Parts: sequence; structure tokens; C-alpha cells
Amino acid sequence: MFKEYILDNNLTVVYECMNHLKSVSFGVWIGVGSRNETRQKNGISHFIEHMLFKGTKTRTARDIAFAIDKIGGEINAFTAKDCTCFYTKTLDSDLETAVEILSDMILNPLFNPVHIETEKKVVLEEISMYEDDPEEYVHDLLTEEMWSDGPLGYPVLGTAESLNSITRDDLFEHMSHFYIPDNCVIAVVGNFEENRLLEIIDKYFGGWKSIGYCRLPETRPDIRANFVYRKKDIEQTHICLGFRGLPMSDERIYALMVLNNIIGGGMSSRLFQKLREERGLVYSVYSYPTMFRDCGMFTIYAAANPEMAEEVVRIIGLELKNLIENGITENELIISKNQFKGNYILGLDSTSGRMNAYGKSKIITGVVNSPEKVLESIENVSKKNVTDLLRLIFSEGKSSAVILGESPVSLTALECLQF
Repeated sequence: MFKEYILDNNLTVVYECMNHLKSVSFGVWIGVGSRNETRQKNGISHFIEHMLFKGTKTRTARDIAFAIDKIGGEINAFTAKDCTCFYTKTLDSDLETAVEILSDMILNPLFNPVHIETEKKVVLEEISMYEDDPEEYVHDLLTEEMWSDGPLGYPVLGTAESLNSITRDDLFEHMSHFYIPDNCVIAVVGNFEENRLLEIIDKYFGGWKSIGYCRLPETRPDIRANFVYRKKDIEQTHICLGFRGLPMSDERIYALMVLNNIIGGGMSSRLFQKLREERGLVYSVYSYPTMFRDCGMFTIYAAANPEMAEEVVRIIGLELKNLIENGITENELIISKNQFKGNYILGLDSTSGRMNAYGKSKIITGVVNSPEKVLESIENVSKKNVTDLLRLIFSEGKSSAVILGESPVSLTALECLQF
């Protein structure tokens, strides 16, 4: 069972001891992402994530890498729309070393001007890499179109223009606003002695003091309905459809995950069976929900031969219409719930999986549900819960579509997605 502890500086620690293991996953979660940026400084959260690995007042980037490799550990980070996470996975005997390294990176960044310019080139290559991958790129385009009225639509990586405008002073200013104990959660899962863990965290993070304030979005973003075609010289037509979703704190997210499994969340889903197994029209087709602090979206993706793209869109529309009008079957409900429970339990088998679940939930919603509570919530999902969501997402919500490829899909075909 996980526990929570708050240091004197308001830094929250969520932890679970698993004494049968020999490893520990340690994560520092900051409540800042691309949605906390301006258009001019878009990408600064992600760039700070990169720069914290480039050296501190006492360590070079090489020192950081060698210190982790020396103990056979792992260190990494990622930036999302709502949060940034720095994490390690090490042997239990090396926990303090990992904590000390992460605290040094986060609390004592150097931001060497030479390294800033070098790392900008690295991130520009990362941006180019994503734009060269049509499957990745089309999802970013959809997010940008659906949330185009605010920063939730900004790309996490930023743009070449915004990245080049970021200065060293901007980095320190951004950190002073968001990298504060009140806006941070430390999540730890693995083998450790409880009192010793809290002593170590207090030793390295207890002196962390707030030197600014945290700006959180005050207005709830609104989805914009839009249909966009982007021409790109590629073999397939990539289809990305977006609909209304739910915020991460909404109790209906369990019903939404069950619904997702039925629509396109796995090999037994309706879209996979219909489009790939029965008709052979696609190799890749899937759906997934994205949940933010105060809103969400539901995405359906497929890639097909340009000549078959309109037929793929038409079949997706027919399947969604069938679901709205006739609902799901009892057998689909049972299979989907079992699939959901199995995937969830398997994800908790690793210390990193549990650390991610606890840290993300706490930093975004302020609450962590026990595995027992989650499994109970999944089991309690009813056919009516799923049916109500079908209408909310597809009938009452706005929808967007992005088509990426050599030729567009007609508006007539896309109209079948309006219910």
C-alpha cells in the first residue's frame, strides 16, 4: 500500500515499499508542460528537461552519465502537456546516489551558454525527426487543430522559431515560476527502509525553497471542430480523428477506457476486426483517450492506401454510428473490462510502472487511487455508463480530422463522422 508524506517545504512524497525486490524507481514530477508556455517561448519546458542533463555547478554532462552507469542504473526524463518527469531506476543499495544526482540536476543547473546553443541543434533534429515520421506528425497536427485557441495545442517540442528565441535568462525565469516544491511530487517505488527514504529525500530536497510562483491555466480549453488536409509525399494516407474526451480526474475515465478497448484499443476491437481482419484495408488502426488536468480528447488513427482512405473513413463512421444507435454487447463489456484489468495489473508488476502511475496521478489530479480502488472502479463499469459516454463523445461533442498524405479525403466522406 502506498503512503504519502509532506516535507516542511510542502514537497509531497508518494511511496510504496516492495521488500521482495532489489530495485527502486525514483521520480521527480513537476507540474509544468507545454500548456504553461507562451507561443513565443513554446518548447521551453522540454528544452529545460534537456538542459538539466547538460551539467550542474559541480558536474558535467559526462559526470552525470558516468555516475549512473557506474552503478548500473538508468536515468531519463520526459515532458508532456501537463507535467515534466525526471526519473531513475537503480539497485536499492544505490538509492541515495540516484536521489543526490537528480537533486543536483534540478536544484543546481548551470545552463552554460555554449551548451544551450549546442542543445538547441539537438532539439531541432528531434523536431525534424518527428516531422519526418507521418504517424507521429499527424497526431501532433490533430492536437494543434483541436486545441488551437490556447497553449494546449502547442507542440511539446516547440518550433524552430520559438526554440531559437529562448535565452538563458528565460530558462532561469521559467524554472523560478514552476520548479518549486509546491508544484512537485516525488514518487518512489521499490525496496527501501521507510524512515531512511524520507531522511534521504529531506537531505537533498528539504532545502529547496520557492523563489517564485506557479501559474496554472485558469480557463478550461475548448475543442475546435476542424477538418485539415496536409499534403506530404508519402506512400500512405494517415487519418487522425479527434473527439471530445474527459479530464483525468473524472470518475467516468474507467468507462472511457472500457469503451476505448471496444472501439480500437486492441486486436479484438471493432475497428481492428472490421478494417484489418475482415477487409484488409489497413495495417495500423487504433484508438486512445488523452486525459489532461481539466479536459481530454479521444483519438482514432488509421493509415491506408490513398485509394482506400475514403472507404476507411466511411467504415469508421458506420461503426461509430452502430455503437451510438445499438450500444455494446454484454460480451464486449466483459472482454473489455478483463482486458483493462489485465493491462493495469501487468503495468504494476514493475517499480517504474507503479512509480509512473502514482506520480502522474498525484501531480495532475492531486489524488492517488489504490490498485484495489482502480480494479473496483473498472468492475463497476456498466453498459449504461459506456452508452452514455458514446453519446457524450460522438453525438454531443465536437470532432476534428487531419488527413496527411499525397491526396485529401473528400468532405462528403468526412461528413459521416458527424452524428
